[in-house]
Amino acid sequence: MMKTYGIIMAGGGGTRFWPLSRQEEPKQLLNLSGKDLMINETIDRVCTVVAQEDIFIVTNQTQVPKIKAATAGRIADDHILSEPSARNTAACIGYAAFEILKKYGDGIMCIFPSDHFIKNQAEFTRVLRMAAQTAQTEDMLVTLGITPTYPATGYGYIKFDKQDPGLAKFVLEFREKPDLETAKRYVESEEYAWNSGMFIWKASTILKQFQSLLPEVYECLEKIAGAMNTPGERDVIEQVYPTIPSISVDYGIMEKCSDVRVILAEFGWDDVGSWDNLSVLYDADENGNVIVGNQVNIDTKNCISYGKKRLITTVGVENLIIVETEDAILVCDKARSQDVRQVVEELKRQGRGEYL
Repeated sequence: MMKTYGIIMAGGGGTRFWPLSRQEEPKQLLNLSGKDLMINETIDRVCTVVAQEDIFIVTNQTQVPKIKAATAGRIADDHILSEPSARNTAACIGYAAFEILKKYGDGIMCIFPSDHFIKNQAEFTRVLRMAAQTAQTEDMLVTLGITPTYPATGYGYIKFDKQDPGLAKFVLEFREKPDLETAKRYVESEEYAWNSGMFIWKASTILKQFQSLLPEVYECLEKIAGAMNTPGERDVIEQVYPTIPSISVDYGIMEKCSDVRVILAEFGWDDVGSWDNLSVLYDADENGNVIVGNQVNIDTKNCISYGKKRLITTVGVENLIIVETEDAILVCDKARSQDVRQVVEELKRQGRGEYL
């Protein structure tokens, strides 16, 4: 068996979790579950398959000091790869692939977002081991697809060949987040899985796909790779990385590659992408409310309310998200939780950086 590496993508801003998530302290550095920081929960989960010393984190250079502090004792400093600028997931994954290939030799890359929740650790471990074995023996791109439990509109979907008898089923197409009626059709057809954003492949295999499908990105990454293990490595990264075309690995490679396989999984996954997903981390009360912090709620139903210090009180409201931090308060219709990022964009437009 080839050596298996874990790659955790931790460069995002988590704007849908504003006002708790900020540029200096994004979602992956938050303790939303009450147990540990999301980044550390991810590391501990991956450690069931990948040796801790073989785990890498890719993050934006502005977050590096806090990532290092948060993961001290878990991840070596030289395994925290610093991006000079955010260039989306293709650049992030390609950079990590060359880092492994040039410095450690070829191996299986298991790639994870830094901020997901998984309930069934044992099943996650079992599926990930099967995926790593498949990626080695079949030399293909493998992704994990989550069997849908309801018609979600906040996730992307993967359509697979239902007749494929194999464990890793042939992927027919990727679909963006659908409207509710489309999502219902997807679930009823039993031909779609949720796109988990978790990928498994050889470093050499994904780089071949970069060379073929994203030659402009590959050319930039190759310049960086040429400087690896030299005194000028960091200077070249600083110079070249911001010029890499910004594109997601889903759009740039997964949707275009002719041989992608998906392994269907059921291990209690949620991407905890926005405030309405907080219900996967906490049990609701008898009125359907998820309550965190110091609160008094009267005639309140189906709300998510998160407080840091001050008392939050509600009377006669339903289906709201209420979040209190030291300098900001969010009140949002539960159905509009995906639109919290628009607040962040408006604050940027107004030049109110102190709230970002």
